[in-house]
Amino acid sequence: MALNYVWIAFFIISFIVALIKLVFFGDTEIFQKLVESLFDTTKSSVMDIALPLAGTMAFWLGIMNIGEKAGAINFLSRIVGPFFSRLFPEVPKNHPATGQMLMNFSANLLGLDNAATPLGLKAMGSLQEINPSKDTASNAQIMFLVLHTSGLTILPISIIAQRAILNAADPTDIFIPCIIATYVATVAGLLIVAIWQKINLLNRVIISWLLGLTAFIGLVVWYFTAYLSKAQISEVSKVVSNVLLFLIPVVFILGAIRKKVNVFDAFVEGAKGGFETSVKIIPYLVAMLAAISVFRNCGALGYIVDGFKYIFSMFQMDTRFTDALPVALMKPLSGSGAKAMMIETMTTFHPDSFVGRLACVFNGSADTTFYIVALYFGSVGIKKSRYAITAGLFADLAGVIAAILISYLFFG
Repeated sequence: MALNYVWIAFFIISFIVALIKLVFFGDTEIFQKLVESLFDTTKSSVMDIALPLAGTMAFWLGIMNIGEKAGAINFLSRIVGPFFSRLFPEVPKNHPATGQMLMNFSANLLGLDNAATPLGLKAMGSLQEINPSKDTASNAQIMFLVLHTSGLTILPISIIAQRAILNAADPTDIFIPCIIATYVATVAGLLIVAIWQKINLLNRVIISWLLGLTAFIGLVVWYFTAYLSKAQISEVSKVVSNVLLFLIPVVFILGAIRKKVNVFDAFVEGAKGGFETSVKIIPYLVAMLAAISVFRNCGALGYIVDGFKYIFSMFQMDTRFTDALPVALMKPLSGSGAKAMMIETMTTFHPDSFVGRLACVFNGSADTTFYIVALYFGSVGIKKSRYAITAGLFADLAGVIAAILISYLFFG
């Protein structure tokens, strides 16, 4: 229901803004711009996102099927079972969805977006199997989605690479701020969903796991800053993430061989669902990305940013952060749009400026909430998202606030 209102609002607001520009400001090209953006976006939704995703989906679903037959997914489920059973009480003990969700979170943690998406869709499909109301998001699906959209990442490789391309003096200086901001967003998302679902977060197991995760992230930050040079941070991040990404299929294959599984047949069996899933999500992608496109191209997003700048200036606050707000506002809507705005902001203000760095931290502090809701829920036919979007946006807001405060602390 929430997506319905959001989708309608994007089109109505875009039409009103464009009409005002035409009638009162004589912008005779505004509607042509919106129509062209619709054609471009609907084409790219299929040709640049859904169809290329089919190959990635096929490969990783095939690898996941090998991992399941090798017993790797069940093994992972037993490891995180005590923790996940508290966060996802509806999921049966040792259910494959537990290991699949862990795989998705791990891929996100390493900044491996291409692998995280098919792994997440597989996990959402498994959660749908135990969902008693097939058109309504279950508590477990909402918790999984919000944790995923909070975008917990410890290796923001793509952001560091883009800063290097734009000749930043120190491409890795946003490393620690990104980790802190995305961790704040994840914890905020976890808290709001737990409160909504009446999950007891004071449980000893939950506290132990959260403290352990906090300690792990803290150790990673400490090691990278204490023992690695600025140039080494980017190189080590890239090497470690890609080694681990390739290690996953190798370990699954070796485990399958040990269990005398026909590895190739298992891969083909799992990969068959890749194209089917990619085709199934096309209507949801086209609908959401088209609405986002017209909302962005009509200029409404720019007016919102100007409004924020005016409001904060009234309180005599430092309003430098508002120049990077387009990235923060675009991130829940479109990952590619946020990346484009991040690059544009760094190009305009310079990568080493406060605004340029903050734009990068914004881009690394959360994930694309609306896109992920449409993609993941659409892949399993869920029409009623309940409070998933509200909780996801709350986590995004926490990440944005954290990004601003941390950037002022680190970059002044």
